[in-house]
Amino acid sequence: MPEHEADATHSTPAREVGDFLRRRREQIAQRWADEPLFRTVFTVSRDEAVDAGRVIVDALAQVADAQRIEDPDAAGFTGVREQLARMGAARSRAGLSTTQVSSELAALLPPVENLLVADLEQEDPERRRECAIALSVLMGTLRLVTMQTALSENQALIDRQRLQLLEVATPVIKLWDGIVAVPLIGTLDSARSQVVMETLLDAVVDQRARFAILDITGVPTVDSLVAQHLMKTVAAARLMGAECVVSGIRPAIAQTIVHLGLDLGTVKTRASLADALGYCLNELGANIVNAPAEGAVRR
Repeated sequence: MPEHEADATHSTPAREVGDFLRRRREQIAQRWADEPLFRTVFTVSRDEAVDAGRVIVDALAQVADAQRIEDPDAAGFTGVREQLARMGAARSRAGLSTTQVSSELAALLPPVENLLVADLEQEDPERRRECAIALSVLMGTLRLVTMQTALSENQALIDRQRLQLLEVATPVIKLWDGIVAVPLIGTLDSARSQVVMETLLDAVVDQRARFAILDITGVPTVDSLVAQHLMKTVAAARLMGAECVVSGIRPAIAQTIVHLGLDLGTVKTRASLADALGYCLNELGANIVNAPAEGAVRR
């Protein structure tokens, strides 16, 4: 046989590892089912852990066949990303650090490595070493994929929770028939300003409000982008048929607005929430009468 044909038929270490994974699929899955990572994630039954192990072994074999053992974006990992994310995220929720989760993933290598050494006992020592290296690289890539996917899932969860916290921290209060208010407290950044706009406009529609009060007494400072968001919120409320009143502008914020050259001439402003409410009630035609002092005679 010509030398080039012999080379073509000679299996690479990666492909040989792929063949080994398919041959030993069941044994690997059974051994993995007893490892902490599988045992603590798949708690319904051991069979569930074994099934998960089989799926991951199949994915690794596919990656090895494609000779992309160093590529976390290899097609073979696509089908198991969701499962890997579930495993990594479950261990993180259990209180394990990233380093501890990575250690549990690293513990999956020795059981497989032992089987590989036994399988290749009759092979040339250099060949055994090359296959062991290929397997180690492949398992390292599996660790990387698992950690990347779990971190992405955790970040998505954090983003969802942050949005929920923003919504909770931006309540819309019905002060009177036709009057709603949003008392803002704390830092007001662009993301929160967007939530304020959406929440307020939804309330204007739901409550059929004629007036909307944005009270920023508890906001220490704003930047130019946030100030523009507030202006847009006022304009959007006006388009919805509600007049927006901004109350509680602190001296520092007033100076910032002046320095930025923003024109608030078209925006109704009041010193406090009480003043803003009084203005809105007056516009609605409601008469506000102070209670008589104690001991005073009514006339």
